[in-house]
Amino acid sequence: MDLATIIGIVSAFALVVIAMSLGGSVGQFIDVKSLLIVVGGTIGVTLINYPLRDLLKLIGIVKQVFFSRVVPVPQLISQFVEYATKARREGILALEAIMKEVNDPFLRKGLQLTVDGLEPAAIKEILETEIDYVADRHRLGAEIFLTMGTFAPALGMIGTLIGLVQMLAAMDDPSSIGPAMAVAIITTFYGAVMANMVFLPMSGKLRNRSQEEVMVKELILNGVLSIARGDNPRVIEQKLHSFLPPALRQSVFK
Repeated sequence: MDLATIIGIVSAFALVVIAMSLGGSVGQFIDVKSLLIVVGGTIGVTLINYPLRDLLKLIGIVKQVFFSRVVPVPQLISQFVEYATKARREGILALEAIMKEVNDPFLRKGLQLTVDGLEPAAIKEILETEIDYVADRHRLGAEIFLTMGTFAPALGMIGTLIGLVQMLAAMDDPSSIGPAMAVAIITTFYGAVMANMVFLPMSGKLRNRSQEEVMVKELILNGVLSIARGDNPRVIEQKLHSFLPPALRQSVFK
């Protein structure tokens, strides 16, 4: 569970609700018609913009926002040094025995390609294709939420215009002007909340997740290629340390 996401959502909505309650009743901000316009309208126009098969993937994509798998990069580098040492001492086929202990499918695939004897160029082509696919998949998720964040305020404005038209149509009854105006503004409020407190932050989180995952996979790619070339374990460690800030670089060679 990503603690930052949970804290951010809870604190943001809690502070907004507290501010609403300090100025009066929170019930004043609840209007079913406005919710239907903003929520239903945003979903509808998003369906127009994207194929249904892409939107059905959103459930799995949302999990990436709330659940993060922290990859210990220094530990991963140490593993590559261990793999390279074993390969130089016992031969590349010795890595086949340890692949059952590897949990990362991408790393396991890279090691398997190396054990199978593929040339480094072929290994690079295969793994880079997979990295590109992962990046495209994450980009799509971030793009969908960014699109919804763009549409929600627009639907809120449409709801506001609907409310203003209804208000102007009832100008002969002064007592109805205030409530009608309030409903019109609430629709814009819903659109702004959904865009800036839900959709756009989720889009940003997914972009960050994608960058982190692509970085780790590129590190794995470089490590696998170095092993396939038969590089010295010290050289491999120095290459992979370039993916870390200097403060986190710890050598296994004393």
